[in-house]
Amino acid sequence: MMRGGQIRPLPVQVHQRWAWRGGGVAALLLSRSRKPRQIRPRCGNKKVRRAGEERFLQEQTQKNLGTVSSAWCPDMHPHIHPSLLLTLLLLQVHRSSSVQEIQTSHENIGKINSAGEMMQCSAAMDILFLMDGSYSVGKGSFERSKHYAIKLCQALDIRPDKVRVGLIQFGSTPRLEFALDSHTTKQELKRHMKKVSYRGGSTQTGLALKYILRKGFPGGRNSTAAARIVILLSDGRSQGNVVQAAATLKETGVVLFAVGLRYPRWEELHAVASEPMESHVFFAEHFHDAVNGLYTTLSTFSVCDAIPAGCQVELFPCERKTLETVKELQGNFMCWKGSKGFSPYTSLCPYYRYNKVYKRHQTVCHRTICPDPCDSQPCLNGGTCVSEGPEGYSCVCPPGYGGDPHCAPALSLDCSVDLLFLVEGSATLTLEGFLRLKSFLKRFLQNVIGSDTPSRVGLAVFGGEAKVQAQVGKFKGDLKGLLKAVQALQPIGGETKTGQALRYVTRHGFVTSPDFADVTDDLPRVVVLITATPSADEVVEPSKYARDREIFLIAVGPDNLKGQLNNITGNPQRTITYSTPEFSGKIPELKAKICSVDTQGCLGQAVDLVFALDASGGVGRDNFSTLRDFVRGISVQFDINRDVAQMALVTYGRRANTVFNLDSHESGSAILKAVGDANYMGGVASTGAALLHIHSNVLTVAKGARPGVNKAVVVVTDGSGGDDAAVPAQKLRDNGVSVFVIGIGDVQKERLMQIAGSEEHMISVLSYEDLKYFEDVLVQMLCSEAKMPVNLCKPNPCMNDGVCTLSGGSFRCQCQGYEGPHCETRSGRTRGDQPRPAGLKKKSRQKKSHRELLHHYKLHRRRHAA
Repeated sequence: MMRGGQIRPLPVQVHQRWAWRGGGVAALLLSRSRKPRQIRPRCGNKKVRRAGEERFLQEQTQKNLGTVSSAWCPDMHPHIHPSLLLTLLLLQVHRSSSVQEIQTSHENIGKINSAGEMMQCSAAMDILFLMDGSYSVGKGSFERSKHYAIKLCQALDIRPDKVRVGLIQFGSTPRLEFALDSHTTKQELKRHMKKVSYRGGSTQTGLALKYILRKGFPGGRNSTAAARIVILLSDGRSQGNVVQAAATLKETGVVLFAVGLRYPRWEELHAVASEPMESHVFFAEHFHDAVNGLYTTLSTFSVCDAIPAGCQVELFPCERKTLETVKELQGNFMCWKGSKGFSPYTSLCPYYRYNKVYKRHQTVCHRTICPDPCDSQPCLNGGTCVSEGPEGYSCVCPPGYGGDPHCAPALSLDCSVDLLFLVEGSATLTLEGFLRLKSFLKRFLQNVIGSDTPSRVGLAVFGGEAKVQAQVGKFKGDLKGLLKAVQALQPIGGETKTGQALRYVTRHGFVTSPDFADVTDDLPRVVVLITATPSADEVVEPSKYARDREIFLIAVGPDNLKGQLNNITGNPQRTITYSTPEFSGKIPELKAKICSVDTQGCLGQAVDLVFALDASGGVGRDNFSTLRDFVRGISVQFDINRDVAQMALVTYGRRANTVFNLDSHESGSAILKAVGDANYMGGVASTGAALLHIHSNVLTVAKGARPGVNKAVVVVTDGSGGDDAAVPAQKLRDNGVSVFVIGIGDVQKERLMQIAGSEEHMISVLSYEDLKYFEDVLVQMLCSEAKMPVNLCKPNPCMNDGVCTLSGGSFRCQCQGYEGPHCETRSGRTRGDQPRPAGLKKKSRQKKSHRELLHHYKLHRRRHAA
């Protein structure tokens, strides 16, 4: 409709919207609105929506690369999948953690954080926190700024004559939360600071600085001896001119620190802070780093001495990022415009995209670094070092090294043996496998061989044939030369002929030469077989051939060769197997077996041995199985029979149970089977009840205890339930029984001492897995005790309260009412067949009448009825 040359809109409203599809206008929305309407893509189509979601995810991902886009279809928000939202949340976390980056290693970052926790500052200072509580910061960042302030105050010496702290919160207007003289203790200050509530408002940082200029430091000291410090916590997005106010404040002698919050505008914070700028600007989200940086600056400028002894200040390159929004023209779109009156017309309107861009600022960060006690790598043999403060640390040791705080037990090969290592180098073994065996041998020699080691070492390799590479004793006192010889070992190829190699080294591996003209060597000869593949020839006869010629065989190999290796060594106690390619944890076990070849167990030594195993709930079912294996390992080192060694087993929880007595089994194989039948009990533990049970029901002549034989009790426990064990243990010792105790885990030494009676009878083991490495230690202790002189009357061999008296080299029991060598038979004199002493007359029995008997019967019936 034309009027005056103008196009007037129709007086009609069509409730449709513009749709841009295929480059044309599908429909027009005619209304009386005077604002231009935008023609934008329709987002209802699923394919378009999915494509928009993918584009949105890509644009959000670009935030980490420096550009963040905000132009995407707004109608898609309700349709975003949960996985997409989760990705966005993760991006937000990553983005916030990269606002400031100290470009150094993770180890140094950890040291910076640790040093920040150790710093303490004590000097005359007035510290005023100027905390941004505006809407641009938000409540979350405001709470984090409070947390940073509290962290900072933990290292301050809050006292009226030392450090005073005040707090001003600002938004649209500044507000004094508490003055400098309000709190005299650190606890009061922290409680009040936690109660400060977020207020909101605009970011009037300049107004807050002018408030300090006008009011001064509320509650502060007028003395110039106290340093005046303002710590501004803000995002740096203030409204108005803040630089001039900050400069005026700094001219009065105030030291101004600027700590960024959320996505700070670093340019403003750099302009506000004192010089040098890189030492007075920090990021509050990294609490420990910001605390470290601030106290480093105070120490550098001699305000206080907060740097711990032994620490030093180092410079690190830093990158700080500011997130800025940039408006970019993307193109034009068709729109319609209206004006006052009735004159709508179409036009092209600009289309903008708002991008968020990271602006990067390179600077230098001054931080205090304290040496880590783990830097020197004090944990050996693959142990993991855990720092515990500036000087303390602990080592988490691999199995087999738990008995030493540095994972380095006393592995020196202090025994005198001729030692030959026989290493497999066959074609069946891969090159990687051969190098692994060489590596194990090299690490073993590095750990156990020293310049003063009395043992002599030789090297041999075998495959289809055997060859001695280094004669025994060639490198005595020359560890470096020995290691070079190990490094020079090469695979020999051929099949794995282990039996042939054993015969060869038995004949040619040990060359005897006199040390003096009339003295020849007589050292034990040991062959350590290190192999990884099954033998291609027969091994039983060659192994017996070697053992018959007094060659001690020790074998190291994988678990699948355990049966064959047992046939070679002839004793499972001389076989070492592993289940993982890295088996350096077997080094202590191998060393122990080498040095025990000439003192194998207590063969031929008479002893009555009782094991008391803790089977309570504190030990657990799996660990109890480990205890049974430990007893088996000890039993095979004794000659079990009625004339030499006898063994009994007692398990206990709340009550004690005898699994088998001293005279129950006459062979080692029977003992092994009987130990496996011991059952787990559970419940609480009572070690005292177990020791009383052993004293009264196990170590007796009736249950197999032998007079004239030393007796020992071995208690294996985790320490729980040992409070009642001191008196029963002493009772056993008073009767001539030696009490040994093995404490597993974190057991108090005093509790073990009460049971053992002395440190010589006490063993502490870190874990159940390490228990097997102390078998030889316990055997040697038992052997030494078994060789001690015997008191024939302790424990008392006389039964039924008989009194034992020594007579020359024997004993005699004085019995009361019993007879026999041990008072074991009741005497016949107590049964009334002997004449009675004079004066004792037998009472005559008077015959009662029928009436008296009837009277007594009626009385009896009445009493019975009653």
